[in-house]
Amino acid sequence: MIKQFRFYILGQASSIPRYILEQIILGLCSWVPSVLGIGLRALAYRSIMKLDGTPAIESGVRIAHANGVRLGKNVYLDQGVYLHALPNGITIGDKTFIMHHTMLHVFNFRGLPQAGITIGKNCFLGEYNVIRGQGGVHIGNDVYTGPMVQMVAVNHVYQDPNRSIREQGITAQGIVIEDDVWIGANVTIVDGVTIGRGSIIGAGSVVTHDIPSYSIAVGTPAKRVKDRRELSGNHRQDAGVFFGALEEIRR
Repeated sequence: MIKQFRFYILGQASSIPRYILEQIILGLCSWVPSVLGIGLRALAYRSIMKLDGTPAIESGVRIAHANGVRLGKNVYLDQGVYLHALPNGITIGDKTFIMHHTMLHVFNFRGLPQAGITIGKNCFLGEYNVIRGQGGVHIGNDVYTGPMVQMVAVNHVYQDPNRSIREQGITAQGIVIEDDVWIGANVTIVDGVTIGRGSIIGAGSVVTHDIPSYSIAVGTPAKRVKDRRELSGNHRQDAGVFFGALEEIRR
C-alpha cells in the first residue's frame, strides 16, 4: 500500500513537499472563476511554475508536476486543459493558445530520457487535442491545429504473439512539427514522424511517415498531393479573407 501511495505522489509532483505545496496552491486557486480567477492564478502560480510573463489561465485547468511547466509571455490556457509534465517538462512559447480540454501528457514513468513536450510561439491548439510526449514532441512556431488532433510519440511492441502486448515494452522515437504548419481536425500523427515547415495536413488524415516541407497531404496514410509553392494564382484565396482583433492582439 505504501509503495502504491508513493508511486501516486511521485506521479503528481517531484517530491512529497512539492506535492503538498502544489496541491495547496492549485486547490485554493484553480476553481476561481472569471477575470478575478485569471488574475489570482497569474500571481499565485509563480510559486509553483516557471512563468516568463503573465499567462491567462482559466478555471478548471489541471496541472501535475507544475514545477516542470514553463509558460511564455501571454500564454492562454482554456478551461479543462490538462498538463502533466513528468519528468522532463512542458514548455509553451509566447502568445500560444491551448483551447479547452486539450491534454499535454508526458507522464514518463519508464524514464525515457527524451520525454517532454515543447510548443513554440504564436501557436493555436484546438479543442480536445491529445499530445503524448514519452518520445518527445517538438512543435515549432506558428503551428495551428483543429479540434481532436492526436500526436502520440509512443508505440507498443507486439511482435511476439505468445506474450501479452503489455509485457513487450514500447518504442518512442518522437514527433517533430516544424514552423508554420496547419493540421486539420481529427488528424492523428504517430510516433517517429516529422512534418516539414509550411505544410498542411487535411482533416481526418493519419500521418505515418515524414511529410516534406510545404506539402499539402491528405489521406490514411497521409500522402503529399501538392506542393504549396507550386499553387497557381487560381488557387490563391485573396478575396474573402478576413482578419480580426485576435490577430492584432497576438502581434
